[in-house]
Amino acid sequence: MPSGRAAGAAFFPTIGIAGTSPARSDAIDGHWCSAEGKRISIQGPAIVTPAGSHIQGDYSRHFFTYMVPQADPDAGQTVSMSLVNEETVHLRRCRSVLFVGPTGGDPAPVRPPTS
Repeated sequence: MPSGRAAGAAFFPTIGIAGTSPARSDAIDGHWCSAEGKRISIQGPAIVTPAGSHIQGDYSRHFFTYMVPQADPDAGQTVSMSLVNEETVHLRRCRSVLFVGPTGGDPAPVRPPTS
């Protein structure tokens, strides 16, 4: 598992690693951080969010998606990450989600509640 990952371009949209001898990987698993000091850690379907919540997400070797938990800032948003190369992950945040009603009707945008 990669470790020792440090500063990247910007937490949203890109996070990455740097250092004198970074660990190389072709999987999204590992410890990632931004130039602003925000950190995430991915191990299979488990993630530690930038706010420190330990949750489960949707994992594949090069992609990871999770919904921001209620305890974190921006709760309810969907965060999608994709591994670009051994040192870079692109991250996207979506404020709205699609909801398909129980009758299977057309998707309708639903906004998470704001406080």
